[in-house]
Amino acid sequence: MPGDASQEKPVAAKPRLTREQIAQRAARELTDGAYVNLGWGIPNLIAEYLPKGITVHFHSENGILGMGPRAKPGQEDFDQVDAMKVPVTLIPGASFFHQADAHLMTRGGHLDVAVLGGFQVSEKGDLANWKIPGAKGSGGIGGAMDIAAGAKTLIVCMEHTTKDGAPKIVKQCTYPLTGLACVDVIVTDLAVIDVKPEGLVLREVAPGWTAEEVQKATGAPLIAKSRVAEITFV
Repeated sequence: MPGDASQEKPVAAKPRLTREQIAQRAARELTDGAYVNLGWGIPNLIAEYLPKGITVHFHSENGILGMGPRAKPGQEDFDQVDAMKVPVTLIPGASFFHQADAHLMTRGGHLDVAVLGGFQVSEKGDLANWKIPGAKGSGGIGGAMDIAAGAKTLIVCMEHTTKDGAPKIVKQCTYPLTGLACVDVIVTDLAVIDVKPEGLVLREVAPGWTAEEVQKATGAPLIAKSRVAEITFV
């Protein structure tokens, strides 16, 4: 799908996936037995949507390995929270440790997968996810650089465009970078896209959307087969 549509506004009339549906689709990228870090925002919802029959060991950089879904109202233990300070549950065999050890795990290449949010992803898989130019405050990169560099596979979950309709998937990032050529898969409210050496490969589109419409909402060329599958939920 040739062309750079960075100046085009996306089609706005059709419904897009919700944040929960983005998380649900991203959960299907995880495999049984994987050690996985979940970032803030949409990624933090993924534990609720694991496919049946698989066990994933969720890692939190504040010192937990083996998190389950968020705690339900009335069952919260505020001594048992994730990096967002949200009360979570635990799976059998879960462990607690010092935050420094948690970051050693991320830096040492021990995470199979990390799922992070994003402000921009480039066609080469560069990620910007910690600072929007002009926004108030200095921004907070936290451990995102270490996680992006250390995980064996990096998935980014985000909306496909900004609130103003600007593409968040671009030829080159214009926001401060988190990591270079680190993203493997992008899951948005419009598509699932694989970052390959040959470019951005459009794997799936949101229900009711065409590959051409997704391209118009994207600021970098997409590579698509003659027929692109729709995202489904079971």
